[in-house]
Amino acid sequence: MADEEGEGGAQELHLGAQPFDLAFHPSSNFVAVGLITGNLQLFKYGANTEPEKLWAVNAHTESCRGVRFAEGGRFILSASSDRSVLATDPETGITAARLTDAHSAAINRIVNATETTVATGDDEGTIKIWDTRQNSCVGTFDTHEDFIADMEYVPASHQLLSASGDGTLSVCNLRRMKVDAQSQFAEDELLSVVVVKNGRKVVCGSQEGILLIYSWGYFADCSDRFVGHPNSVDALLKLDEDTLVTGSSDGMIRVVSILPNKMIGVIGEHADFPVERLAFSSDKAILGSASHDNTVKLWDVRYLLEEDEAVEEQNQERNADVSGANAEASGVNSEPAQAPMAVDSDEDMDSDEDRGAGSSSKKKKKGKSIPVKSNNFFDGLL
Repeated sequence: MADEEGEGGAQELHLGAQPFDLAFHPSSNFVAVGLITGNLQLFKYGANTEPEKLWAVNAHTESCRGVRFAEGGRFILSASSDRSVLATDPETGITAARLTDAHSAAINRIVNATETTVATGDDEGTIKIWDTRQNSCVGTFDTHEDFIADMEYVPASHQLLSASGDGTLSVCNLRRMKVDAQSQFAEDELLSVVVVKNGRKVVCGSQEGILLIYSWGYFADCSDRFVGHPNSVDALLKLDEDTLVTGSSDGMIRVVSILPNKMIGVIGEHADFPVERLAFSSDKAILGSASHDNTVKLWDVRYLLEEDEAVEEQNQERNADVSGANAEASGVNSEPAQAPMAVDSDEDMDSDEDRGAGSSSKKKKKGKSIPVKSNNFFDGLL
């Protein structure tokens, strides 16, 4: 069932059970949702049309905790507490392949890494890297002692960040298959992670509602704490390099600024029901929120992008005025004008030089070999 408009102007997808995760198609108006029942559902949405449920399948015997589109939208990958990873054809809802016993414990998270790799994390803190070219597990990280709450891939450095219930943040190198760094115990569960400030800062949401801000290369301890959320921050999304969207267990979806740290506003809410996951559509025009109220809400957030564009235009105009004034001054003065010294306002709030990066490495475990007949990750797994 799908309602055209819900409270706050959002389109609502009524699912009949609690959603654990959602994912948008990389190029089309489709959104996939995984439910606590193990059910996987696919919806089509549009700006002026009521969302339509295309199909619903019993994908897993236990809860479907992670959902991602893979190979440009060719498959929907879903991960479950039944320890399996499933590939589903989005056009038909038919199972394309199933990888049983992918982990020894319940899988809690699945994320895309490169075009040919995906990462899965389980309840015992194990992360596995799956290579679609070799069709096998090519790396195993046993860095954490508790569940993997969230992961984010950093393309520039080929590293995978993971936030865990054991209160630590780890940095896994996918080229060398080793752990580059791991933070000290944060005295709280880390539930979400995102990279901002053009790769210079890492933000983690915690059970107590504090955002922990780490400086890249100084992962031993956080360099700043953003206090303001009254409850746990279970989901983080990057709107731009300075701005995040947060989903909290108090049901609120907020927009916050990072360095300077401040609350900007509220996008919407799920009453008093916790927000489990957040996701953007490929063009960032739609924000999807999954909540314990058994719904996914689709919020039109194009106004946020318009505000960003307006700010960018103002900055460009300001820079153009400064450049023109400098050019005029250089024509009058015989000596060339000195360029202003670059100042990183973010670093003024830290003392990163006083911190060292903690690191640890684990022996790489061999994953199970997966027989295949082609270059597709899931061919021949049935």
